[in-house]
Amino acid sequence: MEEPGQLKRALIDATAGAIAGAVSRTVTSPLDVIKIRFQVQLEPTIAWPLLQKNLSRPSKYTGMLQATKDILREEGLRGFWRGNVPALLMVMPYTAIQFTVLHKIKTYMAGSSKSEDHIYLSPYLSYISGAVAGCAATIGSYPFDLVRTILASQGEPKVYPNMRSAIVGIFKTRGLTGLYAGLSPTLVEIIPYAGLQFGTYDTFKRWTMAWNKWRSSNRGNGTDESLSSFQLFLCGLAAGTCAKVVCHPLDVVKKRFQIEGLERHPRYGARVEHRAYHNMFDALHRILKTEGWAGLYKGIVPSVVKAAPAGAVTFVAYESASEWLESVLT
Repeated sequence: MEEPGQLKRALIDATAGAIAGAVSRTVTSPLDVIKIRFQVQLEPTIAWPLLQKNLSRPSKYTGMLQATKDILREEGLRGFWRGNVPALLMVMPYTAIQFTVLHKIKTYMAGSSKSEDHIYLSPYLSYISGAVAGCAATIGSYPFDLVRTILASQGEPKVYPNMRSAIVGIFKTRGLTGLYAGLSPTLVEIIPYAGLQFGTYDTFKRWTMAWNKWRSSNRGNGTDESLSSFQLFLCGLAAGTCAKVVCHPLDVVKKRFQIEGLERHPRYGARVEHRAYHNMFDALHRILKTEGWAGLYKGIVPSVVKAAPAGAVTFVAYESASEWLESVLT
């Protein structure tokens, strides 16, 4: 049985993490929908590969602005929040588990439960903590991530009108394992992604704190190294960008596994057939062979545009919610 203090700390981390995930996901949902549409499109997402390969079939989406206009015209404003309910059901437990496990691991490694002591962990330990926390959160929330992807990518007319019909349909056609399709590349992706995100976030925070200390000492104001909300936002922005750029190809592979067999309207392009890829490495090879390097980076622009503010909002919301909960519960 854990001590009351530890239970209270876990409650604060889980609640603050859930709030942070919900705020971040809702704010960035339009960018996520656009990103998913690009990732699951088999045709090129830019014009030059079409000309290079002498392909006559037009691509549904060829740019962020064009995709935004098409979705707004065909599906209305609500189309940008398609799949947001299962996304919230996925991201809230995900971030709750992630930040709770992260704090536990950092407490063990630092020998202290105080968050201010965790910032001085080495980058290597910060990376390991983030990777383990990301894996635990992914396994616990994955089916909702899969349903979110399917609902966001199906377009009009809808294959599944709501989350319940999607879960039932997936279970009938692909069995229980269908709810975990793409889990392997997701775990392979989340290890470097979560590790880089949390590792670089802590590193940027340390650099910013050192800069604040140097600046305040030069001004004769003591050695104030506290971080403002805007500085936390910038640290999260940089961390999210670094992690997403490195790990995007694995995210593309994951999305292909998640929507394989989905019978979308032909105007959204070729269908990803059921069992089109044998495994993650086969998927990487086939995408690279048929779509080139550009295929592995489909949706990279909306992905980075979404991931950077999403990471920033998540970290700022978590820090703010955590401080508020600590003041209320302690």
